[in-house]
Formats: sequence, C-alpha cells, structure tokens
Amino acid sequence: MKISTEYTSGIKDGIPIFLGYLAVSFAFGIQASKIGLTVFQAGLMSFTNFTSTGQFASLTIIAAGGTIGELAFSQFVINLRYLLMSCTLSQKLNDNTPFYHRFPVAFGISDEIFAASVTKSGELSPFYSYGLMSAAITGWTLGTVLGVVSGDFLPGNIISALGIAIYGMFVAIIIPQTKKEKSVLSVVISAMIMSCLMYYVPYLSEISAGFRIIIITIAISVIAALLFPVKEDTANES
Repeated sequence: MKISTEYTSGIKDGIPIFLGYLAVSFAFGIQASKIGLTVFQAGLMSFTNFTSTGQFASLTIIAAGGTIGELAFSQFVINLRYLLMSCTLSQKLNDNTPFYHRFPVAFGISDEIFAASVTKSGELSPFYSYGLMSAAITGWTLGTVLGVVSGDFLPGNIISALGIAIYGMFVAIIIPQTKKEKSVLSVVISAMIMSCLMYYVPYLSEISAGFRIIIITIAISVIAALLFPVKEDTANES
C-alpha cells in the first residue's frame, strides 16, 4: 500500500480508540485538576506518557508528595508490559524497517493500539501505526485538557461511567477478531482465566497489578506461540 493509504487506514481503525480515550482521559483530567495540575502540565503528561494506568497511579504519588524516584520506578513497573508488546510487534515489521521508524512505533504502543496492530493481517507498516497513534494520542491529550478545564463541573457518577468506556472500546477491537480466528478466541479466553486466577488465588493476588499483567502476557504469549505458530510465508503476506 502507499504511505498515505496506510496512514489513512490507521486513522480509520483508530477512531474507536480516539473516542474511548477521549472519555477515559476526560476523567483523568478531572482527577489531575483536583490535585492541582494545570492544563499545560496534565496535557503534557498525557501527550508524552500516554498510559492510562501509569498516569492514574502517578496522580496518587504526586498527591502524596512522592519523590521523582518513586514516580519513575512506579512507571517502569506498571508500563514494563509495553516492552513485551514492542518485541511482539517488531516481528510484524519488515526486516528492512529502519530504527527511526521502529522507535516511534514502540513509543506509541498502548494496550488498544497493540490489539489493533497485532490483529491486522500481513506486515505492519509504520505509517499504519502512525495513523493509529495520531488518532489515539489526540483523543487522550484532548480529553485530558477538556477534563482539567471542566474541573468539578461533572458529578462523580458520570466520571465513573466515563471510566468504563475504555473497556467497551477494547472489547469492540477484540470481539470481531475472535469471530474470525479461533486462535484469537483461545488466547482471549485463556487470558481471562489466568487473570481471574492471578486475582483471586491467595499469594498470587498479592503480586502487584503491573507484574501480574507481565506474567500473564508472557505465559499466554508462550502458549499461543506453541499452539498456534505462524508460518513465515503467512506472516509476510501483504
């Protein structure tokens, strides 16, 4: 495909992510406003950090007067899963893809962008990823700014409802693929089962949320690679 076609395709597939992020980051912006962050500070955080779990966690640390070291370490642990996602998506890029494309693609990975990218057939074009990122980062940053500006305007029950939007968006991305590919359905079900076990089983439930995600990701990735290997010629289809 041409560069413009790939980029446009990425933006089109990123529209649901844009809408979901707009709602969730709106709630984040309101919370950021409550602890004293300005529009510029909260907006810059969303534009450069781009991680819902990490950013909501950072607000707690900032409000408690935590150190920069504590803030940095918490972000490292919470977002470590994106390292695994980057390694996975690198296998979908053409071997000749230069570093100056790989680095921005890795920066723009989120759970939803990863889901949209990994389920896309054929090789992954960096320009498709740029399209996804353009939609997602715009929605995340814009929603944050609007949330800070709104302040305490909205009641708490509406803010809580907005927080659920991201899960609906993620389901909307995954479900169509589970209907097409039995392997995707198996992976989703396995991940759900393992996530429940990690949450409810004693001792396992004491593991931090960030490390639980990493453990589940590694385990499911290994199982999927063994049970549903992708042939080289299939992976390289355009």
